[in-house]
Amino acid sequence: MHLPAVVCEQLGVAADAEMQLVVEGDRVVIRPVAATRMRSRGLFLLWPLIVSAAVTLGVYLYWVTQGYHILFLTGGDYSIASFAIALGLISGTLLFAGFFIKNRNQAEDHLAPKLYWRNLPAVLVAFAVILAAALVGLFWVFGQMFPGVSFDRLTAALVFMVFMTLANAFMVGAALTLNARSLTMLFTVVIIAGVVVSMAANGQRQWWQYNLSFLGTTMASNAWQFNATLLMSALLMIALIDYLFVLLHASYPKNWRLTALRTILTLIAVDLGLVGVFPNDAAWHLLHDEVAGMLVTMITILIIGLRWLLPGVTREFLWGSYAAGAILMALNLGFRIFRWPSLTAFEIQGFAIGFGWLLLLFNRIRALAAAGTVAWPVTIKVDKLD
Repeated sequence: MHLPAVVCEQLGVAADAEMQLVVEGDRVVIRPVAATRMRSRGLFLLWPLIVSAAVTLGVYLYWVTQGYHILFLTGGDYSIASFAIALGLISGTLLFAGFFIKNRNQAEDHLAPKLYWRNLPAVLVAFAVILAAALVGLFWVFGQMFPGVSFDRLTAALVFMVFMTLANAFMVGAALTLNARSLTMLFTVVIIAGVVVSMAANGQRQWWQYNLSFLGTTMASNAWQFNATLLMSALLMIALIDYLFVLLHASYPKNWRLTALRTILTLIAVDLGLVGVFPNDAAWHLLHDEVAGMLVTMITILIIGLRWLLPGVTREFLWGSYAAGAILMALNLGFRIFRWPSLTAFEIQGFAIGFGWLLLLFNRIRALAAAGTVAWPVTIKVDKLD
């Protein structure tokens, strides 16, 4: 491809540079190949190290002024773990926000600019929770492996810096690679991990003898984990819906079918959050049953109307959706009429089928949003003006 020398100079492109010419809908974009883009981002990875070094210096000076000569790896308010978790969470979250805001226009699939600012807090909170859980889990493992281990002040500072760098690098990497695929994965990880952790925390209370909703009641251990998981999943689902449908509406402007599909999906996300807002306690039992039943109803309506609402839906996906809807209705009728399966089994199976189908639908919408995007390798040639 031949470009004028002035254009190459403005773009910072050298002669014979390997680039990609990408057709995205009605746009033509020239950008570096993936490997080059990742190498150009390598300089940004210096920031986690710089920030970690600065924070470590501040922590070391604090230890000196407070007279801490020996620090334990875990345990207590003044262990390495407590400092690393608190400060790593703060610095990592700030780095994530800064790099996402700065680089959102350079995302791999060009969907990051479509993530509305109103949804950034949900994504930010989700990654902060994941980082906090990872740091807590990591230090718990080290605490089990090396119980009571302690270090002198300088060694403790070096250990602290290692964990800080890992936390900051993870958050920077997440901000640089955030796209529709990673957001879908984040939604999946949050809801599955939250439910599984809640199940494990209530294993001794034999929650399965009641129902899945028991995990969010006052009788459960740490019920806030289950309810917060539903709320966060709802926020992430709304963010993902906005993330995809803004681009879809650019390809299908003023399409009432897509507007209806987006509205139903958003209502499902809101209803999912309400299940967490109104736990199955005595005070909220009737309201909880209403919002939970509405969730199944809206998913069923969405499945029935999918052939008219989703452009380009394949016959295989359509029949697979009908099969999922039929199973959900059979489980619902079986429980209500014959009391089989049990309430716990019905809720778990209904959750698994409904959630799995929603993931398949999001993948289908993401593929539809990316339709028409084609890339060719090109070599830049400079046309010099006489």
